Amino acid sequence: MSKKKTETDNTEPVRETPQPEPKEKHTPSHKHTEDKTAELEKKLAEQKDAFLRLAAEYDNYRKRSLREKEETYCNAKANILKELLPVIDNLERAQLKDGEQGAADYAKGVEMILAQFAQVLEKLGIECFGCEGDPFDPHCHEAVLHVEDSKLGENVVASVFSKGYKIGDKVIRSASVSVAN
Repeated sequence: MSKKKTETDNTEPVRETPQPEPKEKHTPSHKHTEDKTAELEKKLAEQKDAFLRLAAEYDNYRKRSLREKEETYCNAKANILKELLPVIDNLERAQLKDGEQGAADYAKGVEMILAQFAQVLEKLGIECFGCEGDPFDPHCHEAVLHVEDSKLGENVVASVFSKGYKIGDKVIRSASVSVAN
């Protein structure tokens, strides 16, 4: 026989000793952790609620701003139209009485309407520009024709085809002019 012993001969089966199942201990530190967790969950719920309220408030603000912007735009158009309605009324009156009036009376009526219209524009802060002899400014004049005129200097408005209009520095319509070279 051999003197060598095999490992399997010398080993006994290993028995596992059952470990006792951990019991939930309500130690003070465990209770403290549960309290802390509950407190954090409550704070999280409060923060979530605050966030949702803020998001809803912002959405309402955005909608209200758009509504106010549209309302302001509509009011501005209505205010301008209110100022123009008397001019339109006078034009309609002149049109109805065209056959009854003489040419001189009709021309005088048109002059009065134009004066009334100029007053409305002035009241609205709209300035009319583009007169003969003004220096040419490409920012507010549109040169549709160049003419040679020795009486006028260079880059001077020789004649006006249609006046320009602006509010403050904002040009609403450029004046169509002929420019002397």
